[in-house]
Amino acid sequence: MSDAPTVARDGPSDTTSLWAGTLTLGRNGVAVARRAVTKGAGYRSYEVHQRMRVRQSTEKLNPLRLVSPDFARDPYPAFEILRENYPCYRDWIGNAYWITRYDDVTSVFTDEANFESRSKLWFYGAEGFGRDLRSEAPVIVAQARGMDRHAADVAQTVIDSFAGAGRADLALDFAARYPLELLARILDLPAGDFDAFAAHWFAMQRGWDWDPRAERDGLQAMGAMADQLRPLLEARRVTPGEDLISAIASLDLEGGPATAEDLVTTLLEADHETLHGGLANLWQLLLTHPDQLHRVAADRRLVKFAWLETLRHSAPLLSARRFARQEVERFGLLIPEGALVICVGAAGNRDPRIFSEPDRFHVERKDLCPREPRGQYRADGLPAGIALGLGKPTKYPAVPEDRPRSIYALTRDVAVTASNVLLDRLGDIRLAPGVAPSPRSLRLGEMHACWSLPALFTAR
Repeated sequence: MSDAPTVARDGPSDTTSLWAGTLTLGRNGVAVARRAVTKGAGYRSYEVHQRMRVRQSTEKLNPLRLVSPDFARDPYPAFEILRENYPCYRDWIGNAYWITRYDDVTSVFTDEANFESRSKLWFYGAEGFGRDLRSEAPVIVAQARGMDRHAADVAQTVIDSFAGAGRADLALDFAARYPLELLARILDLPAGDFDAFAAHWFAMQRGWDWDPRAERDGLQAMGAMADQLRPLLEARRVTPGEDLISAIASLDLEGGPATAEDLVTTLLEADHETLHGGLANLWQLLLTHPDQLHRVAADRRLVKFAWLETLRHSAPLLSARRFARQEVERFGLLIPEGALVICVGAAGNRDPRIFSEPDRFHVERKDLCPREPRGQYRADGLPAGIALGLGKPTKYPAVPEDRPRSIYALTRDVAVTASNVLLDRLGDIRLAPGVAPSPRSLRLGEMHACWSLPALFTAR
């Protein structure tokens, strides 16, 4: 990856002469060039952005392919074309730049000086709805304690609900159900509130993207969830417990006490894809690779490695959006201020420059970091899988003194616990005859997960 300035061949003559003058200055010329670009950023961005030729970046891949049903089913062939031919792909249909190589994805995703993320509320156009309180210390502690306290019990309850039948759809009955049941327990929701809560949850998590009907339904679900949770929030302000709602109710905030809208916003902005989609894809991979399932069942130490390998091989969140804070020179292109940059972690996770046999699922892979790296994406000289839903790797120690483990570690431990309970409770797990499950996105841009995984087993 190079940050060296490049000349836009079809750009205006004054732009070319600017680069020509500064390129003669040697190493310091890079800084001079950037200062010069900033001075006339608006005009330069417009000129370079508009004068780029369509065929410069679409000869091997038509951007219509990125919005096709085939792409929703299996995006990896398109990712390979992008990664190997267009490391920074100008998408003329989506008006975006796609970044697909491992080092490039991680560099842009962690570059807060030049790129920013935007909240789901921003995409909803409802930034005044509520406050995201996930970074408040009591909220972090309550979430971590809840995940640790309830992970095994909830897994046991969910699995017991279908174990006696000898068959189940593990994608729906286990992978989709478990994270929501766990969240309900962390919130200490009354049992009778679960079904309505789950319906609101899915609607609001699916509505912030591009579909106007889903957006309408999501906004309605956010309001309905606020109405549902408001009495609980007020009751726990008076009589707090150790649950997440009580932690939010007890916050002393500069803008006034936390509201039900704040609680809903905090739940909305949290990651929901990694645990749900990761569990579905983990068990899809294990059941379609019986040799790997046998290794994991025989050596439970490998459950953690199977989870990490799943997030690398079949990441449920394919990409994350970043927006250029200012005109940025990167990857041989001039990316305009405000440009949408799509960081495709799933493509980076199968980058052959980083991982050997990247399309192979192997739980004992030797070139994947078995520990969460601190503040970057490598540790012990080994790369970690990019899990964009969990945000940037934490800068804190693996076992912090004054705060819980990172969301990376908490999510991993919960997934491992649930999978171990499944292995303990069910024997001879195998695919139902005649099925060939695979991940897919229900709608373009959504989680890429296995949605149907019929399995047979023997209850223990």
